[in-house]
Amino acid sequence: MAESCLLYYITDRSAFPGDERSQRNRLLEKIVEAVRAGVDYIQLREKDLSTRELESLAREVVTVLAQLRTENPELATALLINSRCDVALAVQADGVHLRGDDISPQEAKAIWGECGAGAPTRANSPRVPLIAVSCHSTAEVGQAASKGAHLTTFAPVFEKGDVRPTGLDRLREACQETIPVLALGGVTFENASSCLDAGAAGIGAIRLFQENNIASVVKHLRG
Repeated sequence: MAESCLLYYITDRSAFPGDERSQRNRLLEKIVEAVRAGVDYIQLREKDLSTRELESLAREVVTVLAQLRTENPELATALLINSRCDVALAVQADGVHLRGDDISPQEAKAIWGECGAGAPTRANSPRVPLIAVSCHSTAEVGQAASKGAHLTTFAPVFEKGDVRPTGLDRLREACQETIPVLALGGVTFENASSCLDAGAAGIGAIRLFQENNIASVVKHLRG
């Protein structure tokens, strides 16, 4: 495994047991665990929530991150909001993760600039959001790079339900583009190394992080 392996935790509170409050509390606990373990990015991807509910949860996450960063300024996990630039701006998240059929990274940056906001925790460029894009082909990765994305996820690399996997050969092709590509979809402890060997800059996952001790995941993936 690689010490420089980028790690991207994508949330899904519905996978936790219990009622809504229990699920939210468990999710916040996992986010704290991820930040302390040194995960690079967290995507808040709770697509079933209304705008108001998503903003409320995102504010809770931002508050938790601020507290952790106050305790330890070296913690640098970036928070991205799935698809919703408006929510990301409202809560001052670090950026946004765009779907393949979403607005372009250029448009997202323009929205950010017009609002005069950004992520105050990213001191190197506080008015420029971190933009990630979901990709499923080499062409989509190239397009995301050309339009100003900072990184992409490439999925599903491995079999995931009834969705046909892209496979390692396609991942390898996508990783030739001039942008970090993170392998996503069916990634496990057993197959993660094959993704990195194919050229992936890192690993994105839901279950790999949510169903395991995150510190152990980080240690395994970064060797």
